[in-house]
This record gives sequence, structure tokens and C-alpha cells, in this order.
Amino acid sequence: MSRRNKWVLTLMLLLGIAIFAFSLRDIKFSVLVNDFVHINFWWFGVAILCMVLYLGLEALIVKVFISDRIEGFTFKDALRIPMVEQLFNGITPFSSGGQPAQLIALMQTGVDAGKASSVLLMKFVVYQSMIVINFLIALVIGFNDIQDKLHALVWLVVFGFTIHLAVIIGLLMVMFWYAFTKKMVGVVLYPCHWFMKKDRFSRMEANINGKIDSFYHESVRISGQWKLMLKVFVITFFQLMVYYLIPYFIMLALGYTTANIVMVTSLHVLIVMVISLFPIPGGSGGAEYSFEMIFRSYISSNSKLVLAMILWRLLTYYFGMLTGLVAMVIPPDKVSEKKDLPNE
Repeated sequence: MSRRNKWVLTLMLLLGIAIFAFSLRDIKFSVLVNDFVHINFWWFGVAILCMVLYLGLEALIVKVFISDRIEGFTFKDALRIPMVEQLFNGITPFSSGGQPAQLIALMQTGVDAGKASSVLLMKFVVYQSMIVINFLIALVIGFNDIQDKLHALVWLVVFGFTIHLAVIIGLLMVMFWYAFTKKMVGVVLYPCHWFMKKDRFSRMEANINGKIDSFYHESVRISGQWKLMLKVFVITFFQLMVYYLIPYFIMLALGYTTANIVMVTSLHVLIVMVISLFPIPGGSGGAEYSFEMIFRSYISSNSKLVLAMILWRLLTYYFGMLTGLVAMVIPPDKVSEKKDLPNE
């Protein structure tokens, strides 16, 4: 972990403390402590378990993809990947550092860079697809409710969905209209050379074309393995579902046992979409504000609302970064055989 990343991590932790302190400005500390002491720790334990399952299911997806290509890849190394991803997603704007960090973590186990890139691309496609599907369902269920609570910010939700949908469309175009997509990307990139040095533009163009080629070849390779893809889609569905359920179990822990599980889960889907648009790492500030605005009508006590927000943020953001720090000090196992397995 570079010195710059350590500084950013420290800054994000300090920013988080500052945001929590600001949220508590009108709440007596003794009241907050009393609310925390009287929560149902069994339900809070279920919320923690949901986050653990979220990381574990993503590790299973990595294991499924890698084991299809290479023998000797352990679940321990697979588990390091989402943990490292959580850390670098949390300290980079728009979660842009997660993919490169996963690639490095896979290469540390002895996985070839090309194979690792292909696996991460396919994992990304499945994940993005399920986000879009879940969002469409949540939008139908909770759009009117979130519109009443966020007013103008509701269009950020729609904008976030548009971006995710555009990414999926772009990836599908690479898979099914490879030649056309390559030409279109070349046309889009061409104006960049007016503002960039020739060498830098050439490197950027080569890098983008390389990723397009890698994704296309991997999609061709895996297109006939529908059982594998179906398995990954199902695992990803459950992975996202346990993550989206976390606020519901936090509300149960705080005594709000009449909470509507479908509505609460749908609203969390929309919150996650809003967070993805904030340029500050982890969506800090925007995440906390969105949560409080959306769940204010569900949690009547102001102190419990802030406590719910803090617990939610600790689980869905800071817990992931903590596991990433642990993963950074765990030495990876090495792949015992760098041998491609035959396609099914």
C-alpha cells in the first residue's frame, strides 16, 4: 500500500469521524449510548453476517471463475480479492481503484495478468448486470417514495441508473458487435489527441484497445459455458440481496419490527445508486445524507435514526476497508499449477 493511499485512508477515516460528529450535534451522547445498549444484538449480528456473506459470496464467484481456468487456486486467495477491492474502492473516487487492486492481488497468487484481467472483466459484467436488474425492480417499487424524500436528488438516482445501463450496453456491444465497437471507440477517442501528447495518447489508446480485445476473447471463450455463467449470476443475485438487506436488519435491531422488508430493501438499492455518483471516496457525506433523508419517515426517533446511519455506514463501508487492511498483511498462496483447464 503506497504512502499516498495511507494518507487517503487516514483522511477518509477522519472525514467519517467528522461526519458522524456533525450528525450527532443535536443529540445527547448519553441518549445515543442508551439507544445502542438497548438494541437487539441478535438482529445486529444478522446484519453483520449479511456483510460477511456479501464478501464470502464474491470470493466464491472469484473461485468459480479462476478454477475454471487454473488449478490450485484456494478459497483463501479468493477471499482476499473482495477484501482488497473493498479497501481500494473505499479510498478512491467513484470506486475506481478496486479493479486494479484486484488484478494485483490475483497476480500475487501467480495468476497470469491476462487471465486475471479476463476473469475480473466477466465478474464486472455479471455484477453490473445484476445491479441494473435489481435497480429496475427497486425503481418500480420505491421511486414514488424516494421522490417524496429526496426531491431534486431523485434525478441523481435516474442518472446513476443511466450510467450503469450505458456501461452494460457498451460491454454487450463489445461482445456482439466487436468490429463496430472498436471503430466507434476509435472515433470517440480521436479528439483526445488534440489535447494530449502523442505518446500519452498512443498509450491510452493501446490500453483501451487491449482491454476491449481481452474482454471480447474472454466473452467468446465463455459464451458456450452457460452453466458456469448461470451459476455466477445466481450467486451474484444472492450476494447483492444480502447486502441490500442490511438496513432492514439494523431497523429490526433498533426495535422497528413492523418495517416493510420489500420497501426498505428497495430504498437501499436506490441509496447505493446515489452513492455511486458522489466523487468523494465512499460517497462520504452523500451516503449519510441520503440514508437519513430516506429513512427519516421510518425511524421516528432522531437519535435512533443517526445510530442506524452510523451502524449502516460502519458495516457497509468501514468494515470492508478494515477487512482490506487485514487482507493486505495475509500472504497469498501460490497457484500450484498454471495450467488451463479444458472448457466444459
